[in-house]
Amino acid sequence: MIEDKNQSRTSISELGEFGLINHLTKNFKIQNKTTIKGVGDDAAVLEIKNKQVLVTTDLLIEGVHFDLSYMPLKHLGYKAVMVNLSDVYAMNGEASQITVSIAVSNRFPLEALEELYKGIHLACENYKVDLVGGDTTSSTTGLLINITAIGQVNKEDVVYRNTAKPNDLLVVTGDLGAAYLGLQVLEREKQVFEVNPNSQPDLSGYSYLIERQLKPESRKDIVKLLKDLEVKPTSMIDISDGLSSEILHICTQSKVGCDLYEEKLPLDPQVISTCEEFDLNSTTIALSGGEDYELLFTISQEDFPKIKGNPHLTVIGHITDESLGANLVTRAGQKIKLTAQGWNALS
Repeated sequence: MIEDKNQSRTSISELGEFGLINHLTKNFKIQNKTTIKGVGDDAAVLEIKNKQVLVTTDLLIEGVHFDLSYMPLKHLGYKAVMVNLSDVYAMNGEASQITVSIAVSNRFPLEALEELYKGIHLACENYKVDLVGGDTTSSTTGLLINITAIGQVNKEDVVYRNTAKPNDLLVVTGDLGAAYLGLQVLEREKQVFEVNPNSQPDLSGYSYLIERQLKPESRKDIVKLLKDLEVKPTSMIDISDGLSSEILHICTQSKVGCDLYEEKLPLDPQVISTCEEFDLNSTTIALSGGEDYELLFTISQEDFPKIKGNPHLTVIGHITDESLGANLVTRAGQKIKLTAQGWNALS
């Protein structure tokens, strides 16, 4: 992201904390009946009748989770919301509210935060969620964003990670690996730019990969799709840390094993061609890439006819007895023990 040296800069200190919050949130409108009071008081007021409440939170830190040299602030705001909404949908729930807390250093003018909140606002509009609170403070280490998402689900519809059963089918939404490869492309272009600031990156052949990294979408549509198909997953998790890591979470918590078939992994053609260009193994990228924000779930075999042939869903394996372990079945028919090589937030 090349900085415009001529852009106007308004110091955040000119507004003060409450003035800043009012300025950044003035365009957010209430969209849910469950939101009684949003931003503007000591606490939000929500009224959710006969529902189980879902609460999830994620902290994103500059230099750890994002790089502003190629991540536009509007995209960052949007993605930060997606990261949280995905966790709600992974519980088979409906997201309805978020809170946003940010810590910023004095290198960020008001205009930069306006861009960040444009992305947050767009996410709220697209996914019909309400911004109901948050906090702002100063930082000495750059930009930090913490978002909490609130949702609800009927008691009989909630889906956990620890309820998969032997003979269940493993199903994944969308395709895998594109977000990780998008990051690799952006990192490569950043290195080229640092050597030659006059060079302009040509990203035309990587549009899908870049979009999956910079502006991912949560799979709200899958929750509705499964309901319409009358399919309730026996377990579910979102794919944020890599497919293999998430499968192992389900296996560990459900006390089961699995067979995952390499030939069944859904890969976009751009993923395959870019893996060849970077001399990377596409299976490794699909298993360990992370940040896809797709949903991984299990269903009983009786429900297979309901999802068969659906373009949004791919059966990639099945659940086995715990004693058999979690395995990748290669194209050659060889079984290899699955290992978690995805994102580690503490590494």
